Amino acid sequence: MHFLKADGHAATRDLTQGNPYTQMVGFAMPIFLSQVFQQLYNTADALIVGRFLGTNGLAAVTSSGTLIFLMTSFFMGTAMGAGVVISRYFGAQERRQVSRAIHTIMALGLVSGVALTLIGVLFTPLFLKWMQTDPEVLPDAIEYFRYYFLGSLALVMYNVCRSVMNALGDSRRPLYYLIFSSLLNIALDLLFIALFHWGVWSAAVATVISQAASVVLCMVHLLDKRSEYAVQWRLIRFHKGMLLQILHYGLPAGVQNSVIGFANVIVQSQINSFGKLAMAAYGTHSKIEGFAFLPITSFNMASTTFISQNLGAKQYDRAKRGARFSILSAMLLAELIGVAHYLLAPQLVRIFDTTPGVVEYGVRQARTVALFYCLLAFSHSVAAVCRGAGKAFVPMFVMLSIWCVVRILYIMLVMRFKGEIGYIYWAYPLTWAISSVIYLIYYLKADWIHGFETGRAAART
Repeated sequence: MHFLKADGHAATRDLTQGNPYTQMVGFAMPIFLSQVFQQLYNTADALIVGRFLGTNGLAAVTSSGTLIFLMTSFFMGTAMGAGVVISRYFGAQERRQVSRAIHTIMALGLVSGVALTLIGVLFTPLFLKWMQTDPEVLPDAIEYFRYYFLGSLALVMYNVCRSVMNALGDSRRPLYYLIFSSLLNIALDLLFIALFHWGVWSAAVATVISQAASVVLCMVHLLDKRSEYAVQWRLIRFHKGMLLQILHYGLPAGVQNSVIGFANVIVQSQINSFGKLAMAAYGTHSKIEGFAFLPITSFNMASTTFISQNLGAKQYDRAKRGARFSILSAMLLAELIGVAHYLLAPQLVRIFDTTPGVVEYGVRQARTVALFYCLLAFSHSVAAVCRGAGKAFVPMFVMLSIWCVVRILYIMLVMRFKGEIGYIYWAYPLTWAISSVIYLIYYLKADWIHGFETGRAAART
């Protein structure tokens, strides 16, 4: 593996050289492990709350998951756009542009974190009531949600820092920092809930403290003056031309994430109408599925960085080889995981809650969707390729039309005429299949490989 080093302290990885397959796997593995520990944040909350505070507490924590994703996904998508811009200039070895992009996304992250805190804390009751949250669960859900969003700045800034480091080919440091903060989160959950017997809100406090710790570690590294791309407080500001580029590539990803989040909120609100057992089961399934899909997410993140760097260096054939490898690997992993999830669904749900009704709902959902994970992986993989190639509007339009509009229309129709929860579960494989067909046609027919060429003039602004 080839590394570009500014000095002995900081290292960045150049993904434009060496064997593309081993480079991609080597870059994806730390991302995968960091994703595992990131997933431990919310899963530890759900697991410990479910064990010590019962089904009501579990429903309160898990019922807010889709709403949290909706509120944060826009900013996370924008950070992904910054990663594309940074990777492109890093591949082209345009150091000044890399530095400007880093300081611009830092400024955007600080502003976004403050805005998200205000929105999340102020409008929590309104959002949860709109989602038809069970009145028995609502007080705990409001408490958990509000405390969680008090840490929005840390949540946004960690994802900004991780995006910057990943774009520079450094996927190891985010892993180390996340291991520490995830273990801290679990320890605090046990301390606050199991030992102190505090309420559901304390799980959110533990998460906030842990996220803040990860941001501190990230910033200590990024502020180190020995690094070639060190962050300097005095340089953190909005560079107009760079901000426009970041928004050009990041807003579509943010909108894409938001419309998926919005559609999932609609699904969650319909699930909530079936009561707290269905709520707890749906949230539990989401936690399990989140872990199950981590290898695929890791390949997708690696693919975006790999393709951006190689297209920035004009290594088009290498980018194509990396795209094919990431798509096929993600689909294979997804289907293997899906089979395991299908077979082990009862045991996995019981880890969180042994209530028979929760287990029944959870197993039913798992055995409806798990064998179709390969379609979900394909859609996400091609979307990652598009983002890496500067074609971020393509996945945005596909997700908006299929994963949002079609999914919502389907659910509204089946709930009107059938009113049975099993039909809601089928919304996912149905929309995954439709989007996969569209993405396959685009991947085979479109000239995605020259996605950055049309934006060359804007890049020099």
